[in-house]
Amino acid sequence: MKSEGTRRWASDLDAVVVYAQGALCSRVARGTVPPDGTVRVAGLPRTMDPDSLRAKVLGTGGARVTGVRVEVEAQPSGTDSADALRREMERLRDISAAARARRDRHEGLITEVAALRPVPPARRREDPHRTTPVDAWLRLADFVDHRLTHLHRRLGELEEELRLADHEFEVALDRWSRASTDVQSAHVHTSVCAVLTLDGSGDVELELEYGVPGAVWVPTYRLAHRQDEDTGSLVLRASVAQRTGEDWTGVRVALATADLRRRTDLPRLRSMRVGRRQAVPAPSGWREPPAGLADLFAGYDAAGPRPEPTGGPVASAGGFAPGAVPPPPPAPQMYGMPVAAAPMASAGGPGAAPEAFGGAMPDAARTVGSRPGGGAGPTARSRRAAAPASLAPAAPGRAAPPPPPPGAAPVTAGPPRPSDAELDYAALLLRGPDVPADGRGRLFPHAPFDAVAVEYRRRAEAVVALPLPGHAVRPRESAGSFDHRFDAAARADIPSDGTWHTVTVTEIPVGLRTEYLCVPAVEQTTYATLVLSNATDQALLAGPVEVTVDDEFLLTAALPTLAPGDVRRMGLGPAEGIQVTRRTNLRESTSGLRGNTTVLDHRVHVELANRLARPVTIEVHEQVPVTSHADVRIEERADWVTPEQGTGPDSPAPGTRVWRVDLPAGGGAALDGGYEIRVPAAKAIVGGNRRS
Repeated sequence: MKSEGTRRWASDLDAVVVYAQGALCSRVARGTVPPDGTVRVAGLPRTMDPDSLRAKVLGTGGARVTGVRVEVEAQPSGTDSADALRREMERLRDISAAARARRDRHEGLITEVAALRPVPPARRREDPHRTTPVDAWLRLADFVDHRLTHLHRRLGELEEELRLADHEFEVALDRWSRASTDVQSAHVHTSVCAVLTLDGSGDVELELEYGVPGAVWVPTYRLAHRQDEDTGSLVLRASVAQRTGEDWTGVRVALATADLRRRTDLPRLRSMRVGRRQAVPAPSGWREPPAGLADLFAGYDAAGPRPEPTGGPVASAGGFAPGAVPPPPPAPQMYGMPVAAAPMASAGGPGAAPEAFGGAMPDAARTVGSRPGGGAGPTARSRRAAAPASLAPAAPGRAAPPPPPPGAAPVTAGPPRPSDAELDYAALLLRGPDVPADGRGRLFPHAPFDAVAVEYRRRAEAVVALPLPGHAVRPRESAGSFDHRFDAAARADIPSDGTWHTVTVTEIPVGLRTEYLCVPAVEQTTYATLVLSNATDQALLAGPVEVTVDDEFLLTAALPTLAPGDVRRMGLGPAEGIQVTRRTNLRESTSGLRGNTTVLDHRVHVELANRLARPVTIEVHEQVPVTSHADVRIEERADWVTPEQGTGPDSPAPGTRVWRVDLPAGGGAALDGGYEIRVPAAKAIVGGNRRS
């Protein structure tokens, strides 16, 4: 409702925090507090969650926010950008269709001219043979050739006109289909505003915070590295897509990996029974009304009736429009109230307002209920009549309910039994003083705020199914069990079009060194790698990274997740300047007193050659077999080392051995290693002993 003293304040979107799914927006409004302290802050999107709205006064002034609620307004829209784009698309579609029709008619004319042939007159049997007029044939051929030349030249012009018309139509169609959802397409413009009640005076600055669905982000990076340095510059960027219904223009952007819709219910232990299995009784959900509930609103009633509004919005398109008085707005839900202190009661019938928790609804809302088992139950009036008098107090000035009608179902003694909807405590709403007296202070199922807004939010959720860029990983998948937040260094513009937009967040210093990896037993190729170390206090999430070495773009690779202080290796592809050759030799013999032990002697020879103009460090990986049999022994003869066994996906496999070699520019090295496998003669290796 809007009174004469209500002031309307404009608001500007100032900051947005994009979570794994959804976003938290902050708007700023400034103005002078009116005498009655009631102001309207406009500009809120239709997709916002009304239960997430919060408001506070910025600064250290004496004013404070004492109440906030959400209202929807409707008014005739002026110029409609979406309709203009649609009309332009339809106009260009007609132009393209006309150009195609002209081209088709011209092609038909070319076909007709090309089909011209000389047709001699019919010859009768008694007529002699005639001489063919060659000049007429040649004149016809010249005419056809000259006409086709002109027609084909014109056909080329029409083809070009059609190509341009089709291109303009495709551009207009793409612009119309990808138009920002911030543009209203209906002739009636509906808007959401926050109605605030302020306690104080003077000029104040308000901050409104609300949550919206339809926003996702994935991290991307750009890495600049020089080969003669051990540090690099890693620029964190984010690909953000949003379809929240409002364009983010010049806002401070922050990115978080947390789940905006995480669960908040507390865990609860259940009893453990030993013996015959017993069904767990369902909680009744009913609580006795708290003592003194009627006295809670005595001061409100003593203040007298509220003044009648002079004008208000009328319901239109899921909202309100000026011209009529709307129903009283729902009181804000009170968070943190213990469920045990809130009265609860039975379920109402389908299609009717349910009975209040701990008391009854007004007479107009009492309907036949249904039991959890699905059968028809007694009416709310009969249930209250059968319940003890202390459980169903009568409203002041209201007559006692009549006895149940004849033929009604028998009433079961005991407390009422709420339905599943009424046991959903997070969806219940605590009624305020504006409802009838017998519904005050009691919990009721909270119906959707706005059916049109629900449809807006459903469409906004479609951005979650947007295909990810190459090598991109959802932040919830790469963040693990920890949550991180990244604040962008500058303001950004992100339109509400449901496509990916790149935002530069910050620059992160990382430690870098170039190493080379070779696994000659698998492939005799050396691969260049970058060893990254994260010395900051923030994690680096997995995502695509554009690698630039010595100011030259190298490739786009997949950056793994780096926790604070973590060191990971990232592959850059084969290094053609380093050659590797591997040769193996196997000898089988016997040993022991009676030759009862088979000895398999494996020899490995690896040669490395560096053809680069700089020294390099190479890791050569080899593998030694492992055994769990006590009779089988493995003896190693090499100067390689055993790497540390980790638990991550990049941890080396059991039996991995590593050579680390520093090669000068143009130099080489030879590595020799091996191992012996001693197997009892009565046993053999699965697959045969003579294997490399």
